[in-house]
Amino acid sequence: MKIPSSRLLLSFAAFLLALSPATPVRAGSALRVPLPNAFGSIGASTYDLKGERVGPAAMQVLRLDDGHVRIEASSSIEGAERTVVTAELAPTDDGVALRPLRQESRSFDATGAPLGIMTIDHEVGIATCAAPGGSERVPQRLELPGEERVANVLLNLVFQPLIRGETREVDFQIFVCRGGPRIMQGEAVVEGPRPVRAGEATELVEVSYSVDLGPLLSRLARPFLPRLSSWFDPTASSAWVGHRMPLFSNGPTVLVVRTGISPDLLTHSP
Repeated sequence: MKIPSSRLLLSFAAFLLALSPATPVRAGSALRVPLPNAFGSIGASTYDLKGERVGPAAMQVLRLDDGHVRIEASSSIEGAERTVVTAELAPTDDGVALRPLRQESRSFDATGAPLGIMTIDHEVGIATCAAPGGSERVPQRLELPGEERVANVLLNLVFQPLIRGETREVDFQIFVCRGGPRIMQGEAVVEGPRPVRAGEATELVEVSYSVDLGPLLSRLARPFLPRLSSWFDPTASSAWVGHRMPLFSNGPTVLVVRTGISPDLLTHSP
């Protein structure tokens, strides 16, 4: 009996498929963050470490039509550099948390020319660092590990269990480009509450954080590293109040503070 050629081709294809190793399906990021308590725009300003306003800033938390959540934030120094960060997250299957899909950070100089682009694609499992100029077309790439918890743009949400007193520590990672793309373990601690104004019951909670450079290098480098902090009002629907961090990789350390809050409240003890 003559077997049709189409059946022979299908049988051969099935034979080759059986010989091919199974390709694992990427599960995406292992990080889960709480749902935002509030959506909308937050006005802010950028200050130097002396408390002088140097430029505008802003933050938005948006609910998209497909149910995803998008975070956008920007900070800048007037007549100088500007940084824009974004993140997109999707609800978990049970709807009680969010998982990151993509994070991105872009920095520009005073003319609008790019200083660098960092992209973290959790679904594909690739993080990239693109420098300005011609090298931007050939970015450095890093394959993300299967259980990664990279949270560069999501720290405000990652810290929520800390500021609510639900836990004493949180597990997260930071992707860095300076010195070559790599992932570093993050460490965060609650510094304690302080009154917003003398005599008021409302208190701000400061969370300071850093990356783990190892016992020896951490001790040697600590005096030269900027102090990274975020401040929150646990009683507010949108808890973020401000943060202190470099404007971009190797850039100046700035304060980004919510409109209506004095930067002096974040940097001086009452």
